[in-house]
Amino acid sequence: MPRPIEALIHPDALAHNLRRAREAAPDAKVWAVVKANAYGHGIARAYAGLQAADGFALLDLAEAERVRALGWRGPILLLEGCFDARDLELCSRLDLWHTVHHEAQIDWLAAHKTQRPHHVFLKMNTGMNRLGFTPAAYRSAWLRLSGLTQVDRITLTTHFSDADGPGGVAAQLATFDAVAHDLPGERSLCNSAATLRFAPSQPELRGDWIRPGIMVYGSAPDFPAHSIADWNLQPAMTLRAQIIGTQQLQPGDAVGYGSAFRAEHAMRIGVIACGYADGYPRAAPTGTPVLVNGVRTRLVGRVSMDMVTVDLTPVPQAGLGSEATLWGRGPNGSVLAIDEVAQPAGTVGYELMCGLAMRVPTTVAA
Repeated sequence: MPRPIEALIHPDALAHNLRRAREAAPDAKVWAVVKANAYGHGIARAYAGLQAADGFALLDLAEAERVRALGWRGPILLLEGCFDARDLELCSRLDLWHTVHHEAQIDWLAAHKTQRPHHVFLKMNTGMNRLGFTPAAYRSAWLRLSGLTQVDRITLTTHFSDADGPGGVAAQLATFDAVAHDLPGERSLCNSAATLRFAPSQPELRGDWIRPGIMVYGSAPDFPAHSIADWNLQPAMTLRAQIIGTQQLQPGDAVGYGSAFRAEHAMRIGVIACGYADGYPRAAPTGTPVLVNGVRTRLVGRVSMDMVTVDLTPVPQAGLGSEATLWGRGPNGSVLAIDEVAQPAGTVGYELMCGLAMRVPTTVAA
């Protein structure tokens, strides 16, 4: 039989989380952000759960072609815009909206021959200092774009760097408004954190389009301040495996490479068919939560390439073949949020989702 590990994608959770985004910003349209192959879930596998979105936002042309091939005829946005002048040909053919964040992209548009004017998202750098025109250069960029016959509509956009933390969005929003307050066009401001934390109480922040990403996949954007339960989100990915062996330890017995864990008392451990080659974080320490038969227990010892070991004390009936939930939905309604696994490993849920290994069989849950 195949190695007993699999990932399940839950379309019902994706649809639920998308509705949560709409509830937070009821008067805005919603981009379903599916960059990085839908945050590791797979665009084709996630598509059924996200069809209630108003548009799909992503990074590269291959992803855009995939969404069109699935039958989507609505808006598709390239979040980083075009990387080369030749990309505009495909934008015209596939009717893609695209971000403009530097002068060269305007030059490419000015030289582009097209019968279909483009819808562009003009990005302002309000403090993230990654992509976007500075506030001082933004209006000039808008004037250049508005004068091009190749451009039909201009949406004004920025990206919040601290929406998930104490810094909040007020300073960046003030910068954006100071420059763009009288410019015509729709607005797109909110990422997941801004959508959940600020949009419900600040209608002016919602704009015309919100861009929920990580929340759609069932991770809390501001964990540990809030959990997915706090935000009423559901895990869209489950990574589960089985126990393939057990060991009885005596006081002082070590587990795994480097003898990093030693038993303080007699205990039984289970060996699970999952390791860092499957995408489980190698840095996850002893104590990282795992569900066995839906019961919460803990990792012990180092994560190996193909195996992890867990304490079976809380679940004495577990044995060979017992189900282990590494993150996501477990048996009997149990849930292990991906954030709870990522944090002890010093990372975030985003990385675990995107890092799921190709060797893990992945299917859509019924």
